[in-house]
Amino acid sequence: MKNMRIKSLAAVVVSMGMLVACQTRAAEPITPEQFEALRAEIPPAAGEQKWTQIPWLTSLWDARRQAAAQGKPILLWEMDGHPLGCV
Repeated sequence: MKNMRIKSLAAVVVSMGMLVACQTRAAEPITPEQFEALRAEIPPAAGEQKWTQIPWLTSLWDARRQAAAQGKPILLWEMDGHPLGCV
């Protein structure tokens, strides 16, 4: 009985937290000048995008064949859900 109360209380606390998180306000819009200033700071420095130099394969089957031929493992980079995390 006590264990059930704790679980119920935990469920209520989690639900309240989710409700509060869902009611956050959107950020205020920025001016074009602010956008340009931010955009100038965003690009990565030279050498920060080494992952773009990897010959990634978009076909898992092709990757399996190539890995088997070369005796190498596969790095599977995948994602579930909405790309912006808004589920």
